[in-house]
Amino acid sequence: MQPLTTVDDRPLVMHIVYRFDVGGLENGIANLLNHMPVQTFRHVIVSLTDVTDFRLRVQRTDVEFIALHKRPGHGVWLYPKLYALMRERCPAIVHTRNLAALEAVVPAWLARVPVRLHGEHGRDETDLDGNKRKYQWMRRLYRPFVSHYFALSRDLATYLVDKTGVPSGRVTQVYNGVDVDRFTPSCAIPTAIADGPFDPSRHWIVGTVGRMQTVKDQPTLVRAFLLALQQRPELRNRLRLVLVGQGPLRAVCQQLLAEAGATDLAWLPGERNDVADVMRGLHCFVLPSLAEGISNTILEAMASALPVVATAVGGNADLVGHGNTGIIVPPDDPQEMADAIARLALAAPHAAAMGLAGRAKAEACFSMAAMVKSYRTVYERQLVAAQIQQQGA
Repeated sequence: MQPLTTVDDRPLVMHIVYRFDVGGLENGIANLLNHMPVQTFRHVIVSLTDVTDFRLRVQRTDVEFIALHKRPGHGVWLYPKLYALMRERCPAIVHTRNLAALEAVVPAWLARVPVRLHGEHGRDETDLDGNKRKYQWMRRLYRPFVSHYFALSRDLATYLVDKTGVPSGRVTQVYNGVDVDRFTPSCAIPTAIADGPFDPSRHWIVGTVGRMQTVKDQPTLVRAFLLALQQRPELRNRLRLVLVGQGPLRAVCQQLLAEAGATDLAWLPGERNDVADVMRGLHCFVLPSLAEGISNTILEAMASALPVVATAVGGNADLVGHGNTGIIVPPDDPQEMADAIARLALAAPHAAAMGLAGRAKAEACFSMAAMVKSYRTVYERQLVAAQIQQQGA
């Protein structure tokens, strides 16, 4: 007598990204999978290029990772491999993210995947304002193959509707969630960061966390920090800077600090795995980006009760209440950023109150439960719609 085999009837969601590595988009996927009820869906993550050790952020043991090692350029030669993979695994949903993975909706359509979703998570550094016609037309080209869209900010939702012609009814705007149990405030004063050179009881520490690449624009933060020290000399004994992350701009930032004779006033430890602890070691968080979707690091800073200085790009103003939980400044403007940093450093109690307001907003508006509910609702509604369409065909 043959043993009975257990059939897993949970619908399979195939998440397709360009590369599964350290980043806000990938962190959002990890958070979604870690907090979505296990009984609802199965998941597989397909990277068109590589999968790194960042996969360990996904805590579930039932998630498979597949790397296709795509060469640079258009991925049409990858279509047969994607088609075969989809026919083999039979996903109920294919969920692509950002323009670099959007082309995968074509083999998904050919493989008759019932639901094909696409998420826009943020701007590319080659199209910071979303006005590049080439990218608008590429999105228009793939539009017939997409069942429904996610936009992670109001700005991106407007872009999809106004610039690429997606009907508004096919766009759901969903914010990232933040783990308010992991990212929590420090006590009366920040907790010293492990291996860090600064003492939060004596220093007022400004910091940022992120890939050190052009779109994140950390050099503007360094210039703002140096301007604040130059224009408010009384801050030199207190104000300190922490830049966490790895990438080509790290050397640029180090050079700017060395030229100003301020190397000992800043710390650039590279990539860290203890971001929650880093946040608890700061007094203020700054995001100097030239473009954003919905920033995970802003949400993490808010949950850590930090006042946030952020540039007026993408969804930053959706998150940061100007004058309430932080300060919004123009992008690529070191002087405005310097003024904001100095203002908070010289009014520490007011800055701390802003941080507490940010924590309350994170708990009320940006919970993991709310994010998971939004995605799950769209997944389930689109599956029902696909079934109805199939029955009527």
